[in-house]
Amino acid sequence: MIDIYPDRPVLIAGPTASGKSALALHIAQMQGGVVVNADALQVFDAFRVLTARPDDADLARAPHALYGHVPFDQSYSVGHWLRDITPLLNGARPIIVGGTGLYFSALTEGLAEIPPIDSQTRMMGDARDRAAMLADLDPETATRIDTQNPMRVQRAWEVQFQTGRSLASWQDDTPPPLLPLSNATPIVLDAPKDWLTPRINQRFDLMLDGGALEEVRAILPHWNAAPPAAKAIGAPELVAYLQAAMTLVQAREAATISTRQYAKRQRTWFNKRMRDWHHVHMPSTELSTSIRFVS
Repeated sequence: MIDIYPDRPVLIAGPTASGKSALALHIAQMQGGVVVNADALQVFDAFRVLTARPDDADLARAPHALYGHVPFDQSYSVGHWLRDITPLLNGARPIIVGGTGLYFSALTEGLAEIPPIDSQTRMMGDARDRAAMLADLDPETATRIDTQNPMRVQRAWEVQFQTGRSLASWQDDTPPPLLPLSNATPIVLDAPKDWLTPRINQRFDLMLDGGALEEVRAILPHWNAAPPAAKAIGAPELVAYLQAAMTLVQAREAATISTRQYAKRQRTWFNKRMRDWHHVHMPSTELSTSIRFVS
């Protein structure tokens, strides 16, 4: 049984489509607090439906923060997120929810103060093959990052190339965290593959019904595959459909496959890096017997 206290920050992590946002909203309604986004793609103003950002009904039920506040064509790092969340830690009780494990680890373990990456290095990273970048990394860094995530591999390579110092070395000089894990109630939703896969398939269909294709069509004249926001699962696939490079059925299948692969990477991260968190095994019907609200 996990005790939820009204004056203690709550952290909720879980793979995509696992029900973590619903849990955060339930806690906010039961005890009060602000639902704070910890998803690297939900920070952008484009693709509200495609990235499953809270809809108007959810926003009316509880205060939300750090959703859709960054323009589509801007870059946004974990360092930006930490700066944005800092003032929120001193206000109403934050209920921080998302699927970006790096955000949670930076918040609860600290973040190395690495110099910003310049545009020339970024262009070189964009053009370099992931396997080649992995080969350049030091062994310690390679063991710490998700080597299946191209963005994480490129980030590590860029840091090493520009600073002459490995990402692992920078991380070893990390300052104290903004929110130590001992000062929060950390929850991970463990979602087994056989339960999660049908939810992923159904959710993408609901996104299409809810206007995801129209969102992509609206941005098509300005489409650029380089910004982080363009990595939203489903966006490249629906762009390909709108450009007649694949059928809608093919786009849907490609997007759901990518989502399942992403969920697998998330589960791997959470199991490896969040062993000290409270783990709740889904389906969500078990939540009522897993958490207890304490006044």
